[in-house]
Amino acid sequence: MVIMEMQSWSKDVFPFVTMVLVECCEMGMITLGKAAMNDGMSNLVYVVYYNALGTLLLLPFLIFHRCRSNIAPLTLSILWRFFLLGLLGICLLQVLAYTGIKYSSPTLAAALGNLMPGFTFLLAIIFRMEKLDIRKASSQAKSLGTIVAIIGASIMTLYKGPRVLGSSALHSDSSLHSLLSQESNWLLGGLLITTTCIMSSGWNILQTDTVKKYPEQMTIVFFTCCFGSIQCAILTLALERNPEAWMVKPGIGMIAIVFSAVSGSVFRYNVLTWCLDKKGPLYVAMFKPLGMVIAAILGILFLAESLHLGSVIGAVIISAGFYSVLWGKAKEIKSILEIEDTVCVIDSSSQRSPLLQK
Repeated sequence: MVIMEMQSWSKDVFPFVTMVLVECCEMGMITLGKAAMNDGMSNLVYVVYYNALGTLLLLPFLIFHRCRSNIAPLTLSILWRFFLLGLLGICLLQVLAYTGIKYSSPTLAAALGNLMPGFTFLLAIIFRMEKLDIRKASSQAKSLGTIVAIIGASIMTLYKGPRVLGSSALHSDSSLHSLLSQESNWLLGGLLITTTCIMSSGWNILQTDTVKKYPEQMTIVFFTCCFGSIQCAILTLALERNPEAWMVKPGIGMIAIVFSAVSGSVFRYNVLTWCLDKKGPLYVAMFKPLGMVIAAILGILFLAESLHLGSVIGAVIISAGFYSVLWGKAKEIKSILEIEDTVCVIDSSSQRSPLLQK
């Protein structure tokens, strides 16, 4: 009985708890990063510094792990995968994500993150990690949910709407020019964040396939962060021409870098890699709606942000689509388990029956 409870904990409860913590850490990273950018810190420099610090923190764990374990050697094909993971999941994704957050808000980023289950589902079908049979209710629910989620994200991106909660806009933004500029930035931020949702879904698929081929979680996380940091540094050196942007003063910028390095590079990537291996990419993506609530609370409390009608409407529609995908996935899993139980019963009966054995 105790063994069964421990197995249930490790199989169901522990992944759930760790993924909730991952979403809390991610929203904390986004909120602190937004606060640091509001304080004048370059979003490109921020991404470089916290990933580089995270890589340094991971190095002793990697050395200790590889010295104590009999690990398969690294090949060029595996290193190429690590390079792609760093490029897709750290360099391009995080640079575009924090640029989008700079122009919009953490709340919009969290809400548009609800698109990830839909995008992940589509990519999983393309790469044959998920099955689609349009005649079944489960596949219909997943397909419809994906379309609904994309509609909700479009509403959030294209329609900001009046303020429903939070601080009022600054008086200096009352002119027509300022309002048009604000709406333009919101649209650009939404488009960039939506792009990163697609990239993040692709990263989940590639990471899942990589950990199946090379089941060394610590090695994968370290080299992904290492390659990503180097790529970010090269990109930032090419785009950030102000030398003073590299100077980080004590304050919110330094706090954001340290927090993101520990909670993001060290904790988040290890947990994501582990959950992707144990539960698959769709399970990881389905926790995104939780981030929307956390981001809204943190944004209102610490960034004096406003919650707009377009965000509320879009978030409700996205959540409906998300739970449609989730229901379809649960029904599909239940159907598979029922088939497996039926097969087990038939096999057991055939072994007990002398007639069937003959």
